[in-house]
Amino acid sequence: MAKGITWSIEDADHMTQAEIYGEVLTQIAKKNKKIIAMTADLAGSTKIGRFQKDFPERFFNVGIAETNMMGIASGLAATGLIPVISTFAAFAALRCAEWVRTDLCYQKRNVKIIATHSGTSFGQAGTTHHCTEDFGVMRAMAGITIIAPADAYETAVAMSQAIDMDGPVYIRIGRSFEPPLHKSIDSFDFQIGKAIQLHDGTDLTVIATGRTVNGALEAAEIAAGQGLSVRVLDLHTIKPLDTEAILKAVMETRRIITVEDHNVYCGMGSAVADVIASSGKGCVFKKLGLQDVFSIVGYPDDLLHYYKMDADGIVEAIQQVMKMDFEQDEDWEDEV
Repeated sequence: MAKGITWSIEDADHMTQAEIYGEVLTQIAKKNKKIIAMTADLAGSTKIGRFQKDFPERFFNVGIAETNMMGIASGLAATGLIPVISTFAAFAALRCAEWVRTDLCYQKRNVKIIATHSGTSFGQAGTTHHCTEDFGVMRAMAGITIIAPADAYETAVAMSQAIDMDGPVYIRIGRSFEPPLHKSIDSFDFQIGKAIQLHDGTDLTVIATGRTVNGALEAAEIAAGQGLSVRVLDLHTIKPLDTEAILKAVMETRRIITVEDHNVYCGMGSAVADVIASSGKGCVFKKLGLQDVFSIVGYPDDLLHYYKMDADGIVEAIQQVMKMDFEQDEDWEDEV
């Protein structure tokens, strides 16, 4: 486990989502000969190069040609292989959107996309390497599963479960040094499509995904010191959504805050809002994330703070939402 607030290279294997997924993928591939790995000149940056060391004959670097990589992966999947693609989220979801849609989703290819450097996690690189639109892009594509693990341990389990399921999967992870949320790979129950309740609460629910989950949990603990009972849901699967957990939170807390390292338009918060609207249930609702802006350049933790996606921003939102009223209606049924 990480030793403290100041990270060192000794912490990398436990904290970096990419390091963990590269190791897990390699271990799975020892038993499953159908798995192959692909990259577009980013083997080192995305850590899929770990796979190359053990299986050079099953590793393909297509060069700086991400769209071609999607097409090649589709063709290889058609032969019964399981291609695992690794590239930056900005390239996988934005540059390759047409190929993901037509070559993978439309064809129902069994391809797994590991999208690294997502959200603002590569904050120093600027807008071209930020990716705060991928939830919206991917959610609109039929038949794809979308997962945003909160830490390296969730990434490991998500990788394993994604390999076991058929069809295209998009796994969104950060760049590096994502603080661990869980104690070990066996300390939590992870199922694709099922949210994890990390903190119980009756006053308000914070629904977070990806690297914002740690901040949500910290905010709940701060709020507890202020006399508030805050539920925290780790919504690691964006598609399909755990509608049951969302509606249970609405019914039991009546106040919902969503947090994501993504534009608030068409992101996880919008997906949650769709569920609430379709249910006909009323609640106080607030979305935290980038408020329809491109992120400034900066270190990832600084950007989370600047855009109020960290514990401080979530606590501020909790205080605001707790001052807002909702209409009391015990039976939730409209009069006719």
